[in-house]
Amino acid sequence: MRRLEKLREADITASGPAHRRDAINLVHYLALRQGDVRRLQRWLSARGLSSLGSCESHVLATVESVRAALDGTAPPFGPAIQSFEEGRAALDRNTDALFGPRPPGRVPRIMVTLPTEAADEYPLVRHLVSLGMDVARINGAHDDPDKWERMALHVRRASSEVGRSCRVSMELPGPKLRTGPLAEGPQVLKLRPERDLRGVPVTPAVATLTDGSGSGTDATELPVDPSWIKRRHSGDVVDLIDARGSRRQLRILETAPGICKAEVWDTAYVETGTALSCHGDVTRVGELVRIPQYHLLRAGDTLVLTRELDPAVPWRHGQPGCARIGCTFAAAFDTAKVGERVNLDDGKLTGVIDDVAHNEIHVRIVSSAASGSRLRAEKGINLPDTDLAASAVGVADLPMLEVAAAHADMLGVSFLRHEDDVDDIHRYLNRVGGEHIGLILKIETSAAFTRLPEILLHAMRSPLVGVMIARGDLAVEVGYERLAEVQEEILWLCEAAHVPVIWATEVLDQLARTGRPSRAEVTDAAMGQRAECVMLNKGPHVEDAIVVLDGILRRMSRHQRKKTSLLRPLRSWN
Repeated sequence: MRRLEKLREADITASGPAHRRDAINLVHYLALRQGDVRRLQRWLSARGLSSLGSCESHVLATVESVRAALDGTAPPFGPAIQSFEEGRAALDRNTDALFGPRPPGRVPRIMVTLPTEAADEYPLVRHLVSLGMDVARINGAHDDPDKWERMALHVRRASSEVGRSCRVSMELPGPKLRTGPLAEGPQVLKLRPERDLRGVPVTPAVATLTDGSGSGTDATELPVDPSWIKRRHSGDVVDLIDARGSRRQLRILETAPGICKAEVWDTAYVETGTALSCHGDVTRVGELVRIPQYHLLRAGDTLVLTRELDPAVPWRHGQPGCARIGCTFAAAFDTAKVGERVNLDDGKLTGVIDDVAHNEIHVRIVSSAASGSRLRAEKGINLPDTDLAASAVGVADLPMLEVAAAHADMLGVSFLRHEDDVDDIHRYLNRVGGEHIGLILKIETSAAFTRLPEILLHAMRSPLVGVMIARGDLAVEVGYERLAEVQEEILWLCEAAHVPVIWATEVLDQLARTGRPSRAEVTDAAMGQRAECVMLNKGPHVEDAIVVLDGILRRMSRHQRKKTSLLRPLRSWN
């Protein structure tokens, strides 16, 4: 430990004064974990001594205490050794500084991703803060600077009015690789009644006819002439010939200003321009939302990623030729190599590179769903084996950096791969006067996981630092079977650095989306007690998710802190 401390003296000295002892403890932990100490752990545990299994926040103090116990002497603690209490207090101090004061009754804070509506609906933000949101996450991959600023101002106002601390985190989108566009699909709405097991319709399909005054983006509406809607009454029968040439009838159920609802008992495909006739009164369906297209791929198929981003023609397994689609990150074509892995759409499709040309990467699909997997536009592409020369921040991020410098407490850095990315972030924050805000390092690539010690040491040059375990992309990069192991190692390393961790991706996701949690995600949420913050994504039932998560974390705080079990009296069997 002492030897490695001397070897890494330059990195330790470069860290900020508030983090220097944190950096030393991190280096000590790296030294401890360079060898296999499992046999020593068993030997120590058998003698009633510390097995070194929970030494992360105070490594040298633990080793010196164990050695002194074996020698029958007092441990040689002094100013050079961070004591047990000091190590634990350092993590708490850094957590409070980044995320704000600890909520009564629980340790981990709750971070919530704000929806777009938060920019205009202040009552929504106030309600989230009152329920227990401690950090509001503003995702820079969506919306615009004006909305980001309004969201942040709403959080500040709500925090003041409710009397609860709530910090603001803004997150850079980062250089994520995505699939390019596909050719636009037809403008058609399928109306399909529900049928029983014999194919007899039992519940009609319902169509909503509107005067077109809405947003025009609802895929379930049929826009028609407003005056035609005014002339409709309940019970009217509307005749049409659908896209397949089939005669169909809609029966008007109810009317209201600018809208009427109709039912159909036979499957109908209604497209833009379809004529609707009611007793000779004719109108035509206006512009409908286009149906998104997709490739349907199976194992053994070839997918060609192209540098050009022209809309690709949809392709299905079994057709002549192969599927082609653009890749939004041009540098991938200069660095990808034959034999490297490719993961598509969060791992729904996996492949391996068979050939690389200047403008094309030929990917052989290795795994998919048994009946094939759909690949749509704007889906993620992961190249876990490829050394991509992609900076985590660039000139295009300046608008968000400027808003963050003025209104945020912390900045999330997405898809970083190297400690040089951290240095780039420091330079850009200096450029916009944002040196004071904290850094949230999102660990979501295998490269960032591999370089995590160096990334942490460089990040500790900032006054405030946190790490987010972004388990979605990270699982795709390292493999789902390794995710549990990898997230444990991240937790250990960050505790050694006294850096707070955010437990993220799909926490209570089913509850937030549907209102009912799964048993597995409740257990996963309880594991969030190991971290200093737990992130919820947006969803129609996110308020319920906040309440449930708050209750889980409060109960777990009585049983566990980090890896340590808290042995309160067990009342369950008394």
